[in-house]
Amino acid sequence: MSKTAIVVLSDPKDGSDEALGRVFNALGTVYEFKEANEEVKIIFQGAGTRWPEILQKEDHPGNALYKAIEDKIEGISCACADVFGADASGLDLIKNNPLPGTIGSSSYLALQNDGYTIINF
Repeated sequence: MSKTAIVVLSDPKDGSDEALGRVFNALGTVYEFKEANEEVKIIFQGAGTRWPEILQKEDHPGNALYKAIEDKIEGISCACADVFGADASGLDLIKNNPLPGTIGSSSYLALQNDGYTIINF
């Protein structure tokens, strides 16, 4: 069985169709893998740490899809949330990459070493 980690980096602040398209496709990919009973997780990193607060709003077009994959959310990068001023929105803060000058970020190396294929959106 494959193991896939979806990492959301897109920034919702620019309000572009591209940013929305990226997060929608990330959520859709997680949903597809979940429905196929494949091991999958999603991580919000960089400016992407701003997405959960937005996606949790019931009137957002991605809300239903977000709710359908909530059990696959690994969390958000702690350092990135701090740098980009994101609300953790009740999600776990990931800090397994102790970057200098930060509390710690999400680690791509740890994902790779755990056998995950990484897809960035």
